[in-house]
Amino acid sequence: QVQLAESGGGLVQAGGSLRLSCAASGMIFSIYTMGWYRQAPGKQRELVAGITSGGSTNYAASVKGRFTIFRDNAKNTVYLQMNSLKPEDTAVYYCNADRSVGWQSYDYWGQGTQVTVSS
Repeated sequence: QVQLAESGGGLVQAGGSLRLSCAASGMIFSIYTMGWYRQAPGKQRELVAGITSGGSTNYAASVKGRFTIFRDNAKNTVYLQMNSLKPEDTAVYYCNADRSVGWQSYDYWGQGTQVTVSS
């Protein structure tokens, strides 16, 4: 079955950096759009960054210029490089794999990794 395993979260001071990784298995990784979402306490889950199978990327306005999403199809892994972290980036970060074929949608989630940014 499909599994998405996030890693790389932790505690960092404001202004610091972290790199999240999401290793996928049980799927043809290269054909999926991959995304990073986050959910802070009391808030809805929101899209942070996405990358299509062709390599096109998009970012939430709040992270543009600070975060970079990239993928390594040979390693079945998507990454989120987070620089200049702010306390408001504190959240659980989730990896998502998405593919739509006609009327069928395939959508998978990891279990999440905690990112805490101290001021």
